[in-house]
Amino acid sequence: MRKLIPSWIRVIVIFFIIFGLTEFIIDSGEKPAFIEYPVVSLFLLLVMLILIAIEAIIGALENVMLLKLDEEAKARFLAEKETKYKFTWIKNIYKKLAGGKPIEEEAEIILDHNYDGIKELDNNLPPWWIWGFYASIVFAAIYLIRFHVFNGENQYDELETELADAKIAIEAYKKTAKNLVDVNTVTVLTDASDLSAGKTVFETNCIPCHMSDGGGGIGPNLTDKHWILGGDIKSVFKTISQGGRSGKGMISWKQQLKPLEIAQVASYVLTFQGTTPANPKEPQGNLWVDESTQQTTETNTTQIDSITTTN
Repeated sequence: MRKLIPSWIRVIVIFFIIFGLTEFIIDSGEKPAFIEYPVVSLFLLLVMLILIAIEAIIGALENVMLLKLDEEAKARFLAEKETKYKFTWIKNIYKKLAGGKPIEEEAEIILDHNYDGIKELDNNLPPWWIWGFYASIVFAAIYLIRFHVFNGENQYDELETELADAKIAIEAYKKTAKNLVDVNTVTVLTDASDLSAGKTVFETNCIPCHMSDGGGGIGPNLTDKHWILGGDIKSVFKTISQGGRSGKGMISWKQQLKPLEIAQVASYVLTFQGTTPANPKEPQGNLWVDESTQQTTETNTTQIDSITTTN
């Protein structure tokens, strides 16, 4: 066998067998055991080095022994070695796994049945089948106890855990990826850097219609409380992105501006509320009242009236 399989191949095979068994036994979760437990990696590396050293020593000893033999003895040794290890181990393993009787002994297990000269042997089940059957029984018992008695985590539980982790990861990513913002997720940006970027976009694209102070020109006044298409951040974002009223409103800017830039300029536009422009344009549209703020105010007023009545 040493002659048929090079030593370096045997060492690698043995190493990966140990590698797989260790990983299976430790079962450290998502990360491989050899990353989570560096000591295990060092131990297996040491084992591989020892195996290589043993192979080298055995090979060196054989070479020294061969040097001491004459040509005839050397040829006889190599011939015996090749004959001894020439796949006999595979044949022996096969015989043990098959478990059948040799042809010379089949007379002991011939049954009385005879069908046109065809007789039947009373062979036992092959050992590989029997041990496989026993292994399946052991596996079934462990599976039953693990998942049906102690309600162990199954693939559905693992899926739910992974989905929950994925949602958390997506939310964390969205916090750092502002360009994913859309009309449904946009919120008022208050950071100085965002407002400064929004001011730059406004001064580059919006001044011709709304004036630098938001007082309005061709476009409406942005400082009063009257809005044509809504005055909350979502409405302003949508108006900038998709444009105003068809045929007479503002053009769509979604081709020229990124979602983050639209959110920044929309937030900057809302900072004009309550300011006094130099030449304010007459109000256009309807008086805008934030429904959420109004509901909060009405609730607080109702609570105060209730407390006053009680007192």
